[in-house]
Amino acid sequence: MIITSIEKDLSANDTGETGAHQAGILVPKDPSILGFFPPLGKAVKNPRVPIDAFDDAGHEWTFKFIYYNNRLFGGTRNEYRLTGMTAFFRRFDLRAGDTLIFRRVSNHRLNVSYRRINHGHQVIKLSTGWKVIEANL
Repeated sequence: MIITSIEKDLSANDTGETGAHQAGILVPKDPSILGFFPPLGKAVKNPRVPIDAFDDAGHEWTFKFIYYNNRLFGGTRNEYRLTGMTAFFRRFDLRAGDTLIFRRVSNHRLNVSYRRINHGHQVIKLSTGWKVIEANL
């Protein structure tokens, strides 16, 4: 199965609205979500790969997909993160409740976009917020 589109409903933590320091957006270990991103091996500590994506205006953004695997090396972390997104969030004034969208345009080209919600009310999200939107079987 080739995952062609995924979405993430952004939390206040994702967008920096809480003021808490974190290392990017948590990516669940769900194979249907991880399958969208390049594979990261376990042989090295904290492997990472750049994710280049173009927004709807054609501007290129570079994010990082990281597997914090130091649990395998005597530490405690064992999680995937998407980092380097702050400039994108600020450029488009994204906030909690907005949706981050990644689409595979071709084998070597990704599109990154967003869907804004009405910010007239408080949004509370209690799940990871990631969804596979489209996949080719």
